[in-house]
Amino acid sequence: QVQLVESGGRLVQPGDSLMLSCQMSGGHITTYYLGWFRQSPGKEREFVISANGDSAKDRFISSRDNAKNTVYLQMNFLRPEDTAVYFCAAKVNPWDNSYDYWGQGTQVTVSS
Repeated sequence: QVQLVESGGRLVQPGDSLMLSCQMSGGHITTYYLGWFRQSPGKEREFVISANGDSAKDRFISSRDNAKNTVYLQMNFLRPEDTAVYFCAAKVNPWDNSYDYWGQGTQVTVSS
């Protein structure tokens, strides 16, 4: 059974950087399509960035370490509106709209 465990979320100040990690067990990240999502209070969960290789989008950078079976999300110049629970997710088929496996999430709070 594939499991995803996120870590690294914490309280940070606006302008700070933060790196989140997501480690997979029960499978290997090279055989799945992964992504990072987030959900803010009162809002729907939204896609942040693909985690299938090194990607950059706005202030976010995703990367992976195949040897550690882990994907990372580097977040720079954080803003209060980035406050959310961040999730990583994995799916077997890239053409599927839905993801098969989800982590429990890690809380990121951006506040002065």
